[in-house]
Amino acid sequence: MSEHIVSRKVYFAIFGALMVGTALTVFAAFVDLDKVFHGANTVVALTIAVFKATLVVLYFMHVRYSSRLTWVIVAAGFFWLGIMFVFTISDYMTRPNGLTP
Repeated sequence: MSEHIVSRKVYFAIFGALMVGTALTVFAAFVDLDKVFHGANTVVALTIAVFKATLVVLYFMHVRYSSRLTWVIVAAGFFWLGIMFVFTISDYMTRPNGLTP
């Protein structure tokens, strides 16, 4: 089995992108985007987090250069995560006034 060798330039570029994403996250935390529309801070924070998680999974976990079976397993994990989000949100939305107990 031949393994793909990733150059240091790629790793440093991904690290730089993750640091930029972290800086954007910190910047977004100090800006009140909820004035634009309700929940904008959450949407921006989650978008940045998904971008950073995608970079980590693809490059640092070596999924980008893995077999199709690995891609299927990763996709199944994200599908399961989606199911858990749907169940959690449906439970939260059925509570009176959205309050937790």
